[in-house]
Amino acid sequence: MAGGLTTAGFRRMVAASSGPGPKLRPGFPRGDGPFPDTPDGVLREVDMAHNSRHALITGSSRGIGRGIALKLAESGVRVAIHYYQNEAAALDTLAQVRKCGSDGLIVQADVLQPDQITRMFRTVKEQFGTLDIFVSNARPEAPAFFSPPMDITLQQWDTAFDSQAKAFLVGAREAIPLMGTGGRIFAITYAEGSRTGGLQPWVGMGSAKAALESLVRYFAVTVARRGITVNAISPGWTEDSVLNTLPEEVQKLIRGWHTRGWTPMGRLGTPEDIGNVVALFCSADAGWITGQVIYADGGASLMNPEIPSEIQLA
Repeated sequence: MAGGLTTAGFRRMVAASSGPGPKLRPGFPRGDGPFPDTPDGVLREVDMAHNSRHALITGSSRGIGRGIALKLAESGVRVAIHYYQNEAAALDTLAQVRKCGSDGLIVQADVLQPDQITRMFRTVKEQFGTLDIFVSNARPEAPAFFSPPMDITLQQWDTAFDSQAKAFLVGAREAIPLMGTGGRIFAITYAEGSRTGGLQPWVGMGSAKAALESLVRYFAVTVARRGITVNAISPGWTEDSVLNTLPEEVQKLIRGWHTRGWTPMGRLGTPEDIGNVVALFCSADAGWITGQVIYADGGASLMNPEIPSEIQLA
C-alpha cells in the first residue's frame, strides 16, 4: 500500500480506530492476509490446457449454465453440474457432457443457504480434489424477486441478494483454497440491470447484481498474486434463461425490440454464446484480465437509450 503501509498494518489501524466494542474482522477464509494459504501451504501450478481440469458451475442443469458446461466439456473439463430441484435436467446435462467426451457429477444445493453451498464444495473436493474453474450462475425463478420498489417484499429482496452476492461470497471463499495458479472464477451478471432503473420490477435483482459486480472487483485484487482471475460476464437478453420465466407478453416485447435492432446483431443471445465467452477467458492467454465486467450481448450495451434504434442503425 502507499507509503509502505502493509495490509496487516492497515487492518490493525482499522481495529484500533473502532474504539470499544466489536472490531472489524475481514472474512478471509484462511491465513492472516489477503492471500490465504492453500491447505498444504504451496501454490499449485495448474496446466490449463490439460484434460484433467475441473469446473463447478452453479445453475448448470439448464440455460446459460448448461451452455457453459457443454462448452468446457468439449475441451475435456470435468464438470460438477449443480441443480436445486430439477435432478432430471441435471442428469440430462451430465449425459450431454459425456457425449462431448468428458465426464462429471451432479451436485444438489439451495444457494440461498450458505451451509448447503459449503456442503456442495465438500462433495466437489471429495470427487475432484482440486478445482480450476468456478462459475456462479444460479438464480431463482423470476416470481421470487420480480417486483417494483414499492411492492417488493423483504423476502423477495433477501432472495435476490442471498442468491447473488451472498452465494458468490460463500462460493468464492470455498473455491479459492481448491485452486492453484491459473484458476478462473466467474460471476454471471446483468450489468444493464445493475446500473439503470427503468425496469422497475428488477430492483431486487439489479441491486443484488450491483453488489455481485463489486465483489468481483474485491476478490480479483485478493487473489491476483495467486494467479487466479475473477471476472463477471454480462450476457444480454438470452434465450433459455430468466427471459423465459417472464410473462409471455414481456418476452414478446423484449424479443421484438432486440431483433428490430436494439441488439445490432439482430438476435438474442444463446447459452452457447455465453459458453464460448467463458471458455475464451479460461485460456492461458486471458490470464492478464481480471476484475472486469465483460459484456457479451451482441452490441446491445453500445446503443444510446436516448435515441430510437431506427435512427442509430440508419
